[in-house]
Amino acid sequence: MKISINRLKEYIHLTESPAEIAALLTQSGLEVESIDSFVSVPGGLEGMVIGEVLTCEKHPDADKLSLTTVAIGPDQVSQIVCGASNVAAGQKVVVATVGATLYPSNGEPFEIKKAKIRGQVSEGMICAEDEIGIGTSHAGIIVLDTDLPNGTPASAYFEVTQDQILEIGLTPNRADAASHWGVARDIRAVTGLPVQLPSPALVIESNAHPIAVEIKDAGCDRFCGITIDGIQVAPSPNWLQERLQAIGLRPINNVVDITNFICHGVGQPMHAYDWNEIKGGKLIVDSLPVGTLFKTLDGVERKLTGEELMICDASGAIGMAGVMGGEDSGIKDSTTRVFLEVAHFKPERIRKASQIHGLKTDASFRFERGTDIQAKLFALEYAAQLIQELAGGKITSEPIDFYPTQVALVEIPVSVRRVQQYIGVELAAERIKEILTLLDFKIEADKGDEFVAISPAYRVDVTREADIIEEILRIHGLDNIPLSDHLSAN
Repeated sequence: MKISINRLKEYIHLTESPAEIAALLTQSGLEVESIDSFVSVPGGLEGMVIGEVLTCEKHPDADKLSLTTVAIGPDQVSQIVCGASNVAAGQKVVVATVGATLYPSNGEPFEIKKAKIRGQVSEGMICAEDEIGIGTSHAGIIVLDTDLPNGTPASAYFEVTQDQILEIGLTPNRADAASHWGVARDIRAVTGLPVQLPSPALVIESNAHPIAVEIKDAGCDRFCGITIDGIQVAPSPNWLQERLQAIGLRPINNVVDITNFICHGVGQPMHAYDWNEIKGGKLIVDSLPVGTLFKTLDGVERKLTGEELMICDASGAIGMAGVMGGEDSGIKDSTTRVFLEVAHFKPERIRKASQIHGLKTDASFRFERGTDIQAKLFALEYAAQLIQELAGGKITSEPIDFYPTQVALVEIPVSVRRVQQYIGVELAAERIKEILTLLDFKIEADKGDEFVAISPAYRVDVTREADIIEEILRIHGLDNIPLSDHLSAN
């Protein structure tokens, strides 16, 4: 699982280096296997600056070349031979200085060297879009509209993003940490720093486009949804594309990108439907007869076994719940009205469907381990607000929240004495309760040395006192447990 340091800092204020953050997480049970660098433009435009063309004359020995002088710093002028037809004196341009390595959109990287071109010295290169990897155009050099001083790094002008990516080897029981929010919670438990979350505030314009929901299969515990009308599907802004690219995801469009952003940000998979493709204005969660054919978003037609949990409309299946949507229900360039869905499905049903069809998706990875049933509406409202901000539109339905049976949080009796015995340290009762509180456990029926810990809904793996002790130990730190004098190296 990939975690962006930049995005992690949106949830919790961190001043530590990536290596220090990695060590902190590994010591608390989330093993960081590697730290990789990410830059939004290959090479980070290192060695490239904003320059100004001072003079531009025809090359004396080549009809299609120009001989220019370019200011690449306050007191530095370079002579550069340029082959672009649109180069002219007075232009602000991007200059690759001697020693810089270019990463073109097509082709292999190459280094800029001082050279003689048709008898004239050339100390650098005035660049086109495709030559520095920021686009595909080779129609001419990039001409900038800027007042930035000559010598300003090109990375500052193009707002090149740099990030460090943590690769975490997530164990199957830690579904709660399968997001940036989840990782931030573990850091909070170790450091005591507060976790910050957005506070979406939706304005519901009307209830003109409701979608009815019927749950026929008990494999769905909660189903939330909302309609947004008048949107414009388009490429996402750079910041969103870069957030996804940093963790290895391919941007698709603003609506789909937002659902992926929410999934990896707060651990809630969700699906966006083209509202006009939902036949009959109703969604039904059910299983379908053995042998039913269903074509998923990847274009593969699959034969159902009857064990899959399916999302259906009046015409049939439009999604395999918790795994993958149907081919015809997804967001298209022509989509103007979206129905957003975020739901809670029983993990065993999603795991079974994923295994049967060999479909391993970001959604199934989380659903089959268990998602936070209490965070569904928050994720829905967060995504709806982002869609309004980035794709326009208005909310034209009341939020749906089918949640007939509230989840019962697990209550676990805890003995301070047993915690101390198993850990091997006389950890104070107050510290034990502090650790659990930082991990979002509620402390009730507190009698000092005995109490009841109530697990948060997202900790589906903590059900026994032994699990509680493990939580306390990993946050207290194994390194803080002294070795016994009776241990032998043999």
